[in-house]
Amino acid sequence: MTSTVNPYEARAQILKALAHPTRLWLLEQLEQQERCVCELVEGVDADISTVSKHLSVLKQAGIVSRRRQGKQIYYQLQTPCLLKMLSCVESVLIQNAKASQAVVEQGQE
Repeated sequence: MTSTVNPYEARAQILKALAHPTRLWLLEQLEQQERCVCELVEGVDADISTVSKHLSVLKQAGIVSRRRQGKQIYYQLQTPCLLKMLSCVESVLIQNAKASQAVVEQGQE
């Protein structure tokens, strides 16, 4: 028996994996280069187990991959195209801020 994956559900799962400020920050860090978990912990106000859990969520979604070198685990971004989507999100934020500012300015007239 073949199970059909709902494409909207599949997309929602990817978006859920991104839906945390720390995971978004991790993506930006991995855009630059492959990083060791220990390097990533230094930039986040969280312990290594919390950062590892966030990275695991991203890995399960297929967004990052990892490799082990000795005792260290290194992560790299598998889908840099997601950063373009985040750039689009920034455009929406700017548009919303401008709209809010316009409302404030109208109220002051």
